[in-house]
Amino acid sequence: MKVLSVLLLLAVGADAASGSRPLTNCARTIVEKIEKPNTVWDPGPAADQIALWPEGLPLQAPEVEGNAEMVGSGSPLVAGRPWNWVTFVSRPTMSIYRPKGRAAGAALLVLPGGGYAAVAMDLEGSEVCVWITSQGVVCVLLKYRVPQVWRRGENGVQLPPDRLLALEDAQRAMGLLRHHHAAYGVDPEKIGVIGFSAGAHLAAALSNADTRRYGSVDAADEVASRPNFAIVLYPGRFLPERRTTMDLTLAPWMKISADAPPTLLIHAMNDPVNDIRHSIAYGLALDDAGVSVDMRFYAGGCHAFGLRPTSDPISTEWPDFTVDWLRSIGML
Repeated sequence: MKVLSVLLLLAVGADAASGSRPLTNCARTIVEKIEKPNTVWDPGPAADQIALWPEGLPLQAPEVEGNAEMVGSGSPLVAGRPWNWVTFVSRPTMSIYRPKGRAAGAALLVLPGGGYAAVAMDLEGSEVCVWITSQGVVCVLLKYRVPQVWRRGENGVQLPPDRLLALEDAQRAMGLLRHHHAAYGVDPEKIGVIGFSAGAHLAAALSNADTRRYGSVDAADEVASRPNFAIVLYPGRFLPERRTTMDLTLAPWMKISADAPPTLLIHAMNDPVNDIRHSIAYGLALDDAGVSVDMRFYAGGCHAFGLRPTSDPISTEWPDFTVDWLRSIGML
C-alpha cells in the first residue's frame, strides 16, 4: 500500500497550485519509497521523547482513516540521500535534544514540512537539531498530527481545514516549553520556532495566533504560546491560488498580528513548489504591521534543501547567517 505516494502528491500539488514554476534545474533522483506500517517514529537515544497531550485525553484525529502510525523513507533524494517521514500521526510528541556543551539559554521548536500529509522527521527535523544544539540551543522537534488535506471550496479554491490540528499541537508545545523552562535550562523569553515548507506556514500561523485554538488542559496552556522569534524557510499557503502574478495580497486565512515576533525568511527564487512570492508577501505584511523582518533570497536552491549541502550556496550559507541574525536580535 503506497499510501504516502498519494499523500505527497496531494501536498506538492496543493502548494504548487498556489504559484509554482516549472521544475527547471530542480530535478532530483526518484527512488522507491520504503514504508513501515504500524511503526511509531522514535528519535533514538539522542533525544527524550514525551507525549504532547496527557494520556487518555481525547484528541481530534487527523485523516488517518483507521491507519496506525507509519514511518518510511521518502523520494526524491535530497543531496543524494533519502529522507525519513512519519504519517498517520494521531498522538503527537515532542523530542528534546539538549546541547552537549555550553548552554545558550535559548530553545528552538522545529516544525518540519511534509505538506500536512506527513512530517519530514530527519531532513527538516533531527538534522536541524544536530546543528542548533551545536550552538548551545535546546532543540525541540515536534511530531504533529497529520494528514490533514486542504480541501476545495464550492468555487474550486483550496481552503484550510476548519481546525488546523498541527497549530494546536504547536501551541501546546510552546506552552510546555515555557511552563517547564527551568527544567530545560531555558529563558522563557528566548524560545523561538523554525519551520520548513508546510512547517513554515505552521510557524507563521503560530507567530500570528493571538489566542489558543483549543480549551485549556492544564497549567502549560495558561502561559503564552507565541514564539519570541521565527525562522521561516521556503513557505507556501500564504497566497490564494487564483490571483495575478504581481498580486501580493495574503490569503484570507493569513491574519497578521502586530505582536508577531522578529522573523527571518529564507527562500530560493527558483523554488518549483512554493513560489518566492509567498515569502515576499508575508514579509511585506509583517513589515506593514510593524514587525521586524529580514528576508534572504538566493537565485538557486530549489525546495526542501534543509541543511544538506548542495552546489547551491543557500544550502551551506543559511545556517551561519541565521546564527548571526539570532545574535543580532539578542537570542544568542
